[in-house]
Amino acid sequence: VDLSHLSPEERWRVEHARMHAKHRGHEAMHAEMVLILIATLVVAQLLLVQWKQRHPRSYNMVTLFQMWVVPLYFTIKLYWWRFLVIWVLFSAVTAFVTFRATRKPLVQTTPRLVYKWFLLIYKISYATGIVGYMAVMFTLFGLNLLFRIKPEDAMDFGISLLFYGLYYGVLERDFAEMCADYMASTIGFYSASGMPTKHLSDSVCAVCGQQIFVDVNEEGIIENTYRLSCNNVFHEFCIRGWCIVGKKQTCPYCKEKVDLKRMFSNPY
Repeated sequence: VDLSHLSPEERWRVEHARMHAKHRGHEAMHAEMVLILIATLVVAQLLLVQWKQRHPRSYNMVTLFQMWVVPLYFTIKLYWWRFLVIWVLFSAVTAFVTFRATRKPLVQTTPRLVYKWFLLIYKISYATGIVGYMAVMFTLFGLNLLFRIKPEDAMDFGISLLFYGLYYGVLERDFAEMCADYMASTIGFYSASGMPTKHLSDSVCAVCGQQIFVDVNEEGIIENTYRLSCNNVFHEFCIRGWCIVGKKQTCPYCKEKVDLKRMFSNPY
């Protein structure tokens, strides 16, 4: 068809009609693809929920491994060397701590080492996230101009710190929970399902397995103790690590619910 005698507006209408004729049926295909995508997402969510309910340990291990390893690919691909250095340092120390936590028999100093490391990472990631959030808010309100900082630089700084705080904070909590489960099951005073393999004495801490009260000439841990509402007594540092760092809200022995707000007004 000769379009030379048509006006620009008429020529555009003819070309638009040709395009619709050429792609006729694509709307139905796109709608079908959207429905398939929605159905896939729904089914995937249902499967993930069932997996988490039926096999929580394998679910936690797989998701933790993916969250730990996947950023490594993008880090190397995009040349984010600063993140890579921090990731390697965190992974090296965490791998050593996790190795110590999964050994049998468990060394007496291991529970304290595990909780100290993950408590330190929690404090750093929490502070980093707060500073990043404040930097983002200051940039949105234009306060960065008071310090003669470009908006894009201030926003990049804030988002980077916020990402570091959230990523390592979540990663630390999951690793801490896994290590707490391994150590508690090794000591024998805790079992995720069923009865513990050992009977808890009033003079033993169920978290670390050490004597709560020791004489001057005896070897042991001397520190403050804490009694839960179930009347079980623990080292204060151990029960803090169990309930807060290890993400546990039950007694390590009898599994009675623990009120963290009543227990620690200021956990850290």
